[in-house]
Amino acid sequence: MDVTELWLVRHGESTANVAAAEAERAGQDRIVVDHRDADVPLSPLGERQARALGAGLTDRQVDSVPFAVWVSSYHRAQETIRIALDTAEVPAVLQVDERLRDRELGVLDLLTSTGVRHLFPDEAERRRWLGKYYHRPAGGESWVDVMLRLRSVLHDVDAQHDVQRLVLAAHDAVVMLTVAICTGMDEAALLDFARTHTVANASLTRLTRDRVGAPWRLDEFSAVDHLDDLDTPVTEHEGSIPNRGSEDAHAGH
Repeated sequence: MDVTELWLVRHGESTANVAAAEAERAGQDRIVVDHRDADVPLSPLGERQARALGAGLTDRQVDSVPFAVWVSSYHRAQETIRIALDTAEVPAVLQVDERLRDRELGVLDLLTSTGVRHLFPDEAERRRWLGKYYHRPAGGESWVDVMLRLRSVLHDVDAQHDVQRLVLAAHDAVVMLTVAICTGMDEAALLDFARTHTVANASLTRLTRDRVGAPWRLDEFSAVDHLDDLDTPVTEHEGSIPNRGSEDAHAGH
C-alpha cells in the first residue's frame, strides 16, 4: 500500500498572528511577541479552531484508511494537530519533521511591511526586483529554498508503505508550496494562484493520486467548513498574500 492521499493542515491562529495583525493596523515597524518563532503558541481562538478541525477530521473519517501524521517541529503546528486528534479521539503517533517548519525570514523576522520599508529599504528593493519566488532575505529563505526541502519530504512520502493517507500539519507557506510542487506549478502559475488563494488558519487542503508516480490532483484547497460554527470569522492574515511586504514578517504563519 502506498500513499495516495495528502491532507495538508495549517495551524490555528497563533499569538504571533494576532500581534502581527495589530502591528500592521497600527502602522508600527516591529511586531512584539513573547516567543521565538519555533515556540509561538496558539491563541485562544486558535485552540477553538483546532478543536473544530478535530470535529472535521471525525466527519471526514480521517482514520478510515491506514494513515500517518507528520508535523512541523514548530509548537503551533504540533499543538493544533494534537488538539484536533484528541478531539477526534483518533490515536496517532506524530512524526516530527523539521523540513516542515515555517519559512525562515532572517533579518526581516518580526518586521511589518512598514518596518521592512523603513529599516531595510535595500532589502525591500531587492524583493521588488527579484520577486517573491526567488527573493531570499539575508539569513532567511526564498520560496524556492522552502520548495527544495519540501521536495525531499515528498521523496520520503513516495517511499512509505502501509500508509494510504498522510496528514502533514504545518504552515501556510508549506501548504501553498507543497500544492505547487505536486501540481507542477512554475513561478508564474504559483504567483497567479497565490494572488487569489490564501491558506486559512486551521484549514484543510487535500491532494490525491492513483498510485506512486501518477500525477497529483488538488481536490480541495484551504477548506474551512468545519469552522462554520465558531462565533468568530475564519482568520486569514496578510502574511499569506504574495507581493505584500507584511508576508516577510514573523507572524506565526
